[in-house]
Amino acid sequence: MSNIIKVDDLDVIIEGSGEETIVMIHGWPDTYRLWDKQVEVLKDKYRCVRFTLPGYELDSNRGMYSLEEIISKINSVVDAVSDGQPVTLLLHDWGCFFGYQFYLRNEIKVNRIIGVDIGDAGSIEHELSLKVKLFMFSYQMWLALAWKLGGSLGDAMTRKMAKMLKAPGDQKLITSSMTYSYYWKWSKTLTGKPLGNLPLVVNCPLLFMYGENKPGMFHSKEWEHKMASIPGNKVVPFNTRHWIMAEEPEEFNRVMLEWLEH
Repeated sequence: MSNIIKVDDLDVIIEGSGEETIVMIHGWPDTYRLWDKQVEVLKDKYRCVRFTLPGYELDSNRGMYSLEEIISKINSVVDAVSDGQPVTLLLHDWGCFFGYQFYLRNEIKVNRIIGVDIGDAGSIEHELSLKVKLFMFSYQMWLALAWKLGGSLGDAMTRKMAKMLKAPGDQKLITSSMTYSYYWKWSKTLTGKPLGNLPLVVNCPLLFMYGENKPGMFHSKEWEHKMASIPGNKVVPFNTRHWIMAEEPEEFNRVMLEWLEH
C-alpha cells in the first residue's frame, strides 16, 4: 500500500516499511516508474520513497530548473520523509548527478549510496576517445535542441532519441520538457560558465553498478578502482546498456539486496 504526499510541488510516493528509508531518483527520460521492480523487492524491509523530477511528468509545467533548485527539492523530500535520520540514495543517470550533488552538500543526511551507471563523469580522470566524445556530444546537443524548440517537434525529437538509445520508458510519457538539463549543461559549457557542481568525493558506503555494453563509460577506471578498494564499497559491472535495472532486474535486485543486507 502506498502513501502520496506533496513536497515542494512534487508528488512523493512512499511504500513499504522498515527502519531504513531509500530515496530513489531517476534520470532522463524516465519517471518514478523506473523503480517499479526495485520497490517490489524492497518494500517488505525498507521504506521506499520516490518521485518524478520536476518537469518530467506528462502534465508538468514546462520549466528550466537549475542545479540549485533541484538540490533544494531533493533536500525538501529527504527532510519530509527521513524523520531526522540519514537515508540511502538509489540513483540513476541525471538522478546520479543531482543525488551526488545533494550528498556533497548534505553528507550528514545520507547513510549510503547506490549509484547506477554514472560515476565521476566529466572529471579530469574521465578520458574518452574522440569517437565516444562525438557520440555523447551529438545526442546531448540533439536533446538540448529539442528543449529549445519545444512543442510537437521537440517532443518528437526527444522520443526519437529515447528510442535510439533504447530507453525502457513508455514513449507516450516522453516529452522535450524532460531535456532541460541538457540545455542547461551545454548552454553553460559552450559559453564557458561553470556548472556549479562539486567534485565527486564519496565518503559513505557505495554500491556502484554499471553497464559495459554501451558506446562509452560515464566514469573513469581510476574512480572505479578507487571506489572498489574502499571497505564496505562494491563495484559490479553488468553486460547491459545504460538501464541495468530494466534490462537485468533480477540480477540487479539480487546484487542490491545482498549489499544492503551485508
